[in-house]
Parts: sequence; C-alpha cells; structure tokens
Amino acid sequence: MRSFFKNVLANIVAIIILFAVFFVFFIMMLVFSSMGSDKSVTVKKNSILTINLKTSIIDSPTEEEMGLFGISGQQNKNILLYDALEAINKAKTDDNIKGISIEADELNAGLTQIDDLRNAIEDFKKSGKFVYAYGNGVSQSAYYLGSVADQYYLHPAGGIELKGLATEVTFFKDFADKYGIGIEVIRHGKFKSAVEPFLRNDISPENKEQLSTLLNDLWKNTSNKMAASRKIDTLQFKTIVDSLYGMIPEQGLKYKLADKLVQKTEYEDMLKTKLSIKDNKEKLNKISLANYISSYAGEDTTGEKVAVLYASGSINNGDQYNDIHSEKYVKYIKKLQEDDKVKAVVLRINSPGGSANASDEILFELQQLKKKKPLVVSFGDYAASGGYYVAMAADKIYSEPNTLTGSIGVFGVMPYYKDIASKNGIRADVVATNANSMYYSGLNGVTPYGVNMMTRSVEGTYKRFVHFVTQNRKKTFEQIDNVGGGRVWSGVRAKQIGLVDELGTLNDAVKFAAQKAGVKSYHVESFPKKMSPFEQLFKDLNEEDVSARIIKNKIGKSNYEILQQITDKKLQSEVKMEMPYQIRINN
Repeated sequence: MRSFFKNVLANIVAIIILFAVFFVFFIMMLVFSSMGSDKSVTVKKNSILTINLKTSIIDSPTEEEMGLFGISGQQNKNILLYDALEAINKAKTDDNIKGISIEADELNAGLTQIDDLRNAIEDFKKSGKFVYAYGNGVSQSAYYLGSVADQYYLHPAGGIELKGLATEVTFFKDFADKYGIGIEVIRHGKFKSAVEPFLRNDISPENKEQLSTLLNDLWKNTSNKMAASRKIDTLQFKTIVDSLYGMIPEQGLKYKLADKLVQKTEYEDMLKTKLSIKDNKEKLNKISLANYISSYAGEDTTGEKVAVLYASGSINNGDQYNDIHSEKYVKYIKKLQEDDKVKAVVLRINSPGGSANASDEILFELQQLKKKKPLVVSFGDYAASGGYYVAMAADKIYSEPNTLTGSIGVFGVMPYYKDIASKNGIRADVVATNANSMYYSGLNGVTPYGVNMMTRSVEGTYKRFVHFVTQNRKKTFEQIDNVGGGRVWSGVRAKQIGLVDELGTLNDAVKFAAQKAGVKSYHVESFPKKMSPFEQLFKDLNEEDVSARIIKNKIGKSNYEILQQITDKKLQSEVKMEMPYQIRINN
C-alpha cells in the first residue's frame, strides 16, 4: 500500500511539474508576442537608413524559420520584400533620412529580391540623397547589392568573392546500382532533368544546354548591372571576375571594385562628414530597415485593399503552415474571394513546384477567384513547373528578369530495394484480391502494368498542364510543347517566348491589379498572416513536427528535402510538377 501511494504521489508531482513547465512557456510566449508591439520607433533627424548583416529579405511569412516552440534561433530580422521596397521608397521623401548605408558582408536574399532592392535604391538616388556601402569579407550577393552605391568602401584586409555563377549536378545511378537500389522513372520532356541523376552518371546534352543558357542569362543581367554601377567596361569586368581579383583588397581597389580601403571606424567618420557632424563624440543616427518599417507600421490600413497572397516553397497536399499546402491555400483563396474589401489579388509565386494534384487544386480555386475580382501574378526567384502551373489563372503575369520559370513537364519516381533485399536474404510474397492490388512495392518493385499506368498518368498530366498554358498564353499545343518539355527559362527568355506578359516587380503587379480593379486609394494586406510565437508554440507541440524541425536543423534544409522525398510515403509514387534544381547567386 505504501508503494501504491508513493507511485501516486510521484505521478501527481510529475503532473504538477509538467503544468509548471507549460505555464512558464505560456508566459514566455505572451512576452515574446508582445515584445516590440508597444515599442514605438521614432526616426531622428539627420538619420541614415542602414541595410546591415541582420537583414534577411523573405518573400513570404511562411519562409520565416523559427526554432522549437516559436523561438527564433537566428539573429537576423526577417523583412518581407514588399515592406523593404516600400520603406526605401518612403525614405526617398522622408526629410529625416539623409542617405542609405549598405553594410552587408553576407546577404540572405534571393537574386530577384536583390534586383528589386537595387532598383529601389537606384530610384532613391534620384532624390539627391547619398548611398554608401562598406564591406569586409563580401559575398557575391552582398556585392551585387552594394555595387549600386555611389561609393563602395572595403576593409584593408577584406575581399570580395566575385566569381560568376556555376551549378553542380550530382549523379546517383552508379551508387544505386552498387547497392541494389532500383528506381523506376517516368517523365515527359527531354529537359525534365529532375530525375536525370537516377538515370545517368553524367549530364545529358539537353540538360547541359539548358543550364548553360540559363546561367549565362542570369549572369549577363547581374554582371552588366555591376559593371555599369562601377563604371567598368564589360570585357574588363569579365577579366576581373575570371581572375578573382576581388579577393585581394589591393586588386579590388586597382580594378575599381572599391573606391577606398578603410577601417569601419574611418567609414563612419566619412558618414559623419557627409551629415556635417563636426563633433566626434556625437553618434550617428542609424536606423535599420526593420526599425524604419516599424516607425510607420499601421498607417493607412483602413478602406479598400489589394491583397498579396504569398505562395513560397514546394507545393504539397495537406494543411500545414509552411511551404504551399493545397488545403491551406484553398482556404486562403476562398477567404479572399469572399472579402468584399479586397478589390484585387496579387499572387506572389516563389516556388519550384511539387505535387501535380495539389497544384491542380490550387489552380482551380484561383480560377474561381478570377471570376469575381482581378488576379495578377508576380514571379519571384522561382515560378517553375507546378509553380508556373498555378499561375495559369492570372489576368496578367509579371516576371523578374532573373526568375527561373517554365519547366513545363511532369515526372514520377518510384524507388524500390528488391536487389539489396535479395542480397541480404530478404524477400516478400504478395497475397492480393486483384491483379494489381500491389502494382508497386518497396521490396518487389513495380509491375509492368504499373509502369504502363504511371506512364499514362504522367502523359495525361502533361497534356492537362499544356492545355491550361495554351488557354492562358493564347497559344497552340505545339507552340507550348516546343518551349515546354521540362525546360527552365530565365524571366527575360520567358518574356521573349510568351510564357509571361511583362518584366516587372511585385510593386508593378500591385499597381496594375489596383488599376484593373479601378481602385485609386488602397492599402496592401499580406496573406498568409505571420504566425505569432504563441501560435507557433501550439503548432510545435505536434510530435512529428518537432522531430522534423530537429532533423532539419541538424542536416540543413536542402538535405532535409532530399530525405523527405525518400522517406515520406505521401511523396513517393506521386506524379510531380517540380523543377530539377535551385540556383542561387548568393554564397
């Protein structure tokens, strides 16, 4: 009996401790949720708007990487691209802002996002205000942004990693053969190279052609802008990049990548001189991009709205917050359709694609939305395959010059382990009610009839894909098929071949949407809404999600996505509309 009461008491104590821990987290979440919300930010006179190391530009609230229990594990301040562009535009006419200082050695932003920031800063310079930049160990992406400045200053022991673009394709066929892993692949499109690493042990001529064209398109655009900003001849700039001169500070200065080699303290003294600050003890009034946005947040949020629906990440079935999950996005779209204050919708796509079925669900709901109000699409870094597919409901499509788009193709991958199992004494017999009850098995592979049906499914999905593209782009099946086949294009090329309507920014798309809706006075509202730390707490209490976050933090996002493809049953044997790779200018 004593033992019984002892166990009961121990359980009661454990429950009390558990509730106490939960209560502490509950209070912490309330504190984190309220932190900064009541803190008013005032822009002082003679201030400099600063883009620094703590700035991360993201396309969508769903891209924000939170740690366990909603506590961010990073110091970077995440800022929506649209907010950043609006802040720079506002600073142009703000008498308290005298200039911009770009102080980023690394920059967490995509190529098209940097393009938009550069364009906004170029427009800012028209006000007559100065733009200076300073770097130490500068990544290529950070220099791409910083080169837009009037003056670029470099640390005497620093360097600029200016090297051009490259991509590396890894092949697994020999590895799979060696260890007895079978992979059945069905695809439509000779350029649909997402599955090529499982079929070959070298790059195909078609894939090499599309990658070479794509990389050269992207690099031509970015390198020409850097060369023009630095007033360097394009041929000389190519020599500078080929020779890696930027990595040596003296060479960087000699070849005009930088204007002067100075210490950070000396740079700040230059800023003081620019602001006519004569007292050395007086501090510079620097305000970060995030704080500047906070200083006017909440202004003009009444009346009619243009909604920006962000679709960022891979496309999947389900109802999760991160990435693009069809059930969740169907709810968002229906909500926007029913909201009478929302006069137009801009769909901002930053996705390499994913599930064909989920993409089709989202496209259908967008088509219903379009019947009630204008729908304009804006492409970010990626709008390929399923990401391009969902854009086919648009009244008009804007692409960035460096967007990776197209990839009109479909594939299916079915891995199996029959040989490796057999070599290790493992086999399986099947008992079934029908001829193809188990057309696909991880141990026994794929039946011939199963391959035949999957092929028909892939071909049917491709025809459906091209059908919607022909309707939206007003072209024939043959015309789209000629530029399809899974091939990826830059935004510039996509405009030339008619896959998009205009080259332009998210802001351009918003303005056109408002114009099409006949709205002159409006404010922009973003969807989905950012999840608060308090909401994140309850989301993270899901055991599977906690485990996934731990694994992702350990092995990295890219490796996690590969692991997910192999282990997630929902993603296996599924017809996919997905881009074969991701290319980034940043290091």
